[in-house]
Amino acid sequence: MLIRSLTLATLLAVAGPLFAADGDSPLDMDKGRARPLIVITSSTVDPVWVNLKKSLEDPANKQGVADRNIRVYSVLNMSGQLNGKDLGQQDTMALIRALKLGAGALPKVILVGKDGEKKLESSGEESKSVDLKKIFDTIDAMPMAEKEAAALIPTPPPVAAEPAPAKGAKNAKPAKPAKPPQMPDD
Repeated sequence: MLIRSLTLATLLAVAGPLFAADGDSPLDMDKGRARPLIVITSSTVDPVWVNLKKSLEDPANKQGVADRNIRVYSVLNMSGQLNGKDLGQQDTMALIRALKLGAGALPKVILVGKDGEKKLESSGEESKSVDLKKIFDTIDAMPMAEKEAAALIPTPPPVAAEPAPAKGAKNAKPAKPAKPPQMPDD
């Protein structure tokens, strides 16, 4: 009995944190569906966020964001938003934990692919040079984006060649399929 109790306690101690940490991040919900773009700044007037927000409001860029399945997460002074709508405090903290970022006052821009891997990460001064064109170019160079672009181009279905009629064969209707066997009455 003691061995069973110790075994159960050990399993719960090992499996508990695994179940608790599983799927609590907004990034986990986007995996395979969208490409998260995360902008983390210490204030709403940070030049990195202001420039990106201005370019996101351009109609041509809005179409590019929609075509590439980009979801814009912003964490401004520890307040999170997804595409302009507020996230809860727990979701914001889960987002930061999922990115495994250390504390810092420098702005960060991170692009995550559909596979969940970081594709573009810039921090500090280099994040000021990140614009939507650079983000679009990074996405367009990804293998998943190339597959999606190829899927959008309609390919004609292969035409099956009809067998040539045999010499002397009559033009007849195709035969009816056989009836399924009847179950005997008991």
